[in-house]
This record gives sequence, structure tokens and C-alpha cells, in this order.
Amino acid sequence: MKETIEKYHDYLKYELNYSDNTIDDYFFHLKKYFEYLNTKKLVVEEVTKDDIIEFLKYLDSKKYSNKTICNILSSLRNFYDFLLDEKKIEFNIFKLVKNPKLEKKLPNFLSYENMRSIFDSIEVNDFLTARNKMIIEILYATGVRVSELCSIKLQDIDFNNRSIKVFGKGRKERIVYFGLPCLDAIKVYLSYNPFTNEYLVLNKDGQKISVRSIQKIINKVCDEACINSNVTPHTFRHTFATHLLNNGADIKSVGELLGHSSLNTTEIYTHITSDFLKSEYLKNMPRK
Repeated sequence: MKETIEKYHDYLKYELNYSDNTIDDYFFHLKKYFEYLNTKKLVVEEVTKDDIIEFLKYLDSKKYSNKTICNILSSLRNFYDFLLDEKKIEFNIFKLVKNPKLEKKLPNFLSYENMRSIFDSIEVNDFLTARNKMIIEILYATGVRVSELCSIKLQDIDFNNRSIKVFGKGRKERIVYFGLPCLDAIKVYLSYNPFTNEYLVLNKDGQKISVRSIQKIINKVCDEACINSNVTPHTFRHTFATHLLNNGADIKSVGELLGHSSLNTTEIYTHITSDFLKSEYLKNMPRK
């Protein structure tokens, strides 16, 4: 099985072109699965539908959310598809198991006032403060995922057209755009940048920044701006989409800018914009 696992890693990386973060997630899920099989003395190639159902009960007993369980099942279906291709099994038993139902949870986003407070709170006077402001500007202006932001190279930026080439899930390429405030933030950051590196966003040592570091930066910036809600890098992606739709953008265009493969993924934001429009109506309509 060790050799098969190594081949599976190469398959995800070189054939499916998955990012390192996605591969880490897949292998984290596999590790949890293998640990369970070991405790039950089960063999990967011989598990039954009943074994999987017991595994799902085990995950539920550990208080895993339905979303996490769905992600684990997705990883394991993918792994068993690989085993099928490698002729290690005759049937993908995970195809017989349905995902648990997901609660429709609306993504959190920041108001225009929140965004203004965040931008106003960052006083740029050196490399790190210029970098921090640029990070927020790019996340809000483009809606990119934080992993995509970390991977932007200087050569990916078209300053004349104010666009960036990014590589999303499965290394799928798309173009995102940014406005003048973001352009100014990038130029100011580059004027402070003392390092030579192909990547745009760097840490204090001049190396490619990590996803974890950006989360810490966002926590610090939001604390200083007195934003009390739980803000993650993905919050800015939700905010980007919500603000575009609130201002009349077409849902299909927003989905393409976000890199969504299906409009179903983008449609969750229409619930947010509907709530926003209702609140604006109730707030401003004299005859309610």
C-alpha cells in the first residue's frame, strides 16, 4: 500500500494538477480513514458498505460537521477511483454511500463601512505595512482565494490592463481585474520591497508568504480596525462577490471572476443580496 500511496500522491500532483494545500487535505482525510481501519482491523481493498456506514457514525461521534464529512467522503471516493484505475479493486464502494445533507449556511461578508475602517486603519510607512495593505486590497478587489494570492508571481500582473492571471483549483487559469486603489497599493508595496523574488507577496525574510501568515495578518489588521466579526481571507472573497452583486453585477460574470465551475456555487450570494435589498427597502421606504 505504501507504493500505491506514493503513486496516488504523484497522480494528484502531476496528472490532476492539484495544489499542495488540496493534496494535504486529501492526505489528512486518508490518514483519518487509515487510522480507523487499523483500529477495526479492516483492509482498504475489502471494506464493505456497512464498514463505511460505521466509519461515518464514528466521524459523527467525533463531532465532525456534515461539511467536513462530505469533504472526507469526496477524498475517499477519489482515492478509490484511483485504486480502481490501478486494478487494486473491482468496484468503488464509496459510490454506494450518499453524502450527509448540508445546512445552507450563508457566507459572512463585510459591510462597506467595515471595509472603509479596515483600509483607513492601515498606516503605510514601511515594507510590512505596505504589504499588509496590498494583501487586503487584492483580496477585496479581485475575490481571489488566499492560496491563489500566495501563488501570484510578478509576471502574472498586467499593470496596463489592471489584471492578474491566477491559477485556481486544478491549476485552472483565469484572469481577475483590479481598480486604481489596488494598483496604487501594489506600486507602493513594490517601492518598499527590498527583495528580489518572482512571487508578489513575501514574508519579512523575502520568501513566498504562507496561507497561515496571511490569516495572522488579517487577524491583526481587523483587530486594529475594531472589526469584531470572525474575518478570514475567504471573508474578503465573499465580500467581493456580495458587493458586486449589490451594485448590479451579473451573477454569471461574478461566478467567472470567482473561478466557480458551476453557477450553483455562486447562487448562494443571491440570498445575501436579497436580504440586503430587503433591509435597504425597509430602512428607506417611507410607507412600509
